[in-house]
Amino acid sequence: MGFMALDELRDLLLRHARPDLGTSIDDVLIFKAERPQPPTPTTYGKVLAVVAQGTKRFALGEQLYEYREGQYLVASVDLPVTAHFAKASPERPGLGVGLTLRPAAIAEVLLQAAPGDLPELDDDAPPALTISTASAELLDAVVRLLRLLDRPSDIAVLAPLIKREILWRLITSDQGAIVRQFGLPDSSLSHVARAVQWIRDHYAQPFSVEDVARLAGMSASAFYRNFRAATAMSPIQFQKQIRLQQARLQLAAAPGDIAAVSRRVGYDSPSQFSREYRRQFGAPPSQDAKLLTPARGRGEAAGISV
Repeated sequence: MGFMALDELRDLLLRHARPDLGTSIDDVLIFKAERPQPPTPTTYGKVLAVVAQGTKRFALGEQLYEYREGQYLVASVDLPVTAHFAKASPERPGLGVGLTLRPAAIAEVLLQAAPGDLPELDDDAPPALTISTASAELLDAVVRLLRLLDRPSDIAVLAPLIKREILWRLITSDQGAIVRQFGLPDSSLSHVARAVQWIRDHYAQPFSVEDVARLAGMSASAFYRNFRAATAMSPIQFQKQIRLQQARLQLAAAPGDIAAVSRRVGYDSPSQFSREYRRQFGAPPSQDAKLLTPARGRGEAAGISV
C-alpha cells in the first residue's frame, strides 16, 4: 500500500508543481527540484514535509539530517537551517509536499480525543524537528488530499476533513509528542516557540537569556534547557543564525552595501560580521554578494522549504 501511495503521490506532485510552490489548497506546498542544489539557508517552520522522490539534506546548528522518499519531517518552531535536495535530475526530480501546521487546528483535534487515547506527555520540550518513516495511513491521507487538486469543487468541503485526519495520524505517530506539545498553549514547546518568535522579530537587538525566559514564562534555567533541546542551539546561537540569514537576503538586494547591512542585522563590528558570515556561508560577504540574485517568489529564497 505504501509503495502504491508513493507512486501516486509522485504523479500528483509532478502534475501540480508550480514555480511559486503554491497550490489551490490552503497551507499545502509542492516542491520540485530538477537538479542537485547547493546548500541554501532557509527556514523550516511549523510544517509537515513528506519527500516523495529524492533525498533532502539539511543542517541545523551542528547537527546534520537527511530524509528521503517515504519519510517525513515535522518542524514545530521556525528553525534556521541550511538545506538542499542532494539527488535530483530532470528525469528524476526531487519531489516533496508540505503542510503548514496550525496550533489551533491541532488543539481542536486534541480536544476531540477520548481520555486515555494518548499517553502522558513529558514536561520538557522535545526536539522541535524530527524525521520518521511515513506510515501507509499517513501517505494515503496525503495522497487523498492532493487528489483534490484534480477536483477543485471538492476542496472547500473535503480538504479540512482530510487535514484533520493527517493531524490525527501525526498525533498518534512516533512523533506525536512534538505535534501535541505544539498544539497545547501551556506546553514547554509552546513556551519555546514564543521565545523563538520574539527572537526572530527582534533579531537585530541584543537581549539577555533571563529577559527572553521571562517573556516565554519560564525560569532562566528551564528556558535554556528546553530551548536547546528544541532547537539544538542556545538562544544566542539561534539569534546569530537569524542575523546571518537576514544579512544574506539583504545582500542579495543590495550587494554593495555590506557595512550598512551588518549594522542593520545587529553587528557593531564589521570584522566580526565578516568572520561569522564567512564561517557560515563559505565566503566573505563581499564575494558571496556577487553570487546572489534577488528572490523572485521562489519558496527557498523567501525562506520556505519542504
